[in-house]
Amino acid sequence: MGADSGRTKGGASSEVDALGPVMDAEGHFHVTDAPIDLSIYRSEDWLAFAFFWALALVIFHQFFTRYALNDSASWTEEIARYLLICTVFIGAAICVRKNNHVQVDFFYRILPRPLMRVMSTLVDLFRIAFFGYAVWLTWKLIQLIGGQQMSIIDWPIGIVYSVVLFGFVLMTFRAVQVAIANFRRGASVLERPELLEIH
Repeated sequence: MGADSGRTKGGASSEVDALGPVMDAEGHFHVTDAPIDLSIYRSEDWLAFAFFWALALVIFHQFFTRYALNDSASWTEEIARYLLICTVFIGAAICVRKNNHVQVDFFYRILPRPLMRVMSTLVDLFRIAFFGYAVWLTWKLIQLIGGQQMSIIDWPIGIVYSVVLFGFVLMTFRAVQVAIANFRRGASVLERPELLEIH
């Protein structure tokens, strides 16, 4: 009995020691949060954040008028759809900056390093070209239908497409920055996944 008791105490003590500064000998937790660093966020982060909360408020208004007042506001569904589009296209610029879009890196595990560097550079150039072409296409689309009115609200649909255009411009700009960074350090996330930005 005494041996078992000592073993239990010893086991508990070793567990506390393993936890380090998180738990003291009396079993009290001492956890402190890391300092908040807002400098890691860029303009597109805050803009996407604003669109997201505008979307949340519109959805809440729709829910409240439909289920609490039994008189749903007709404009909320359309505006929520447009705000979701804005959130996605501005948020996509964040993903370009952080290299968070879906990437296929299987061949980078089996090919020789010089060939990987060539392929990675081609990926960077193709990405810039794709986003640049999307900027041009969106601009042409705004010229064609930007003056048309939204379905329910008498606002031009060009407002939404302008945000999409801005998102593609941001994506192109961030893709150029990523390509320059990859060129300077001689590797991309495809070649060295540990370079992936965590923030």
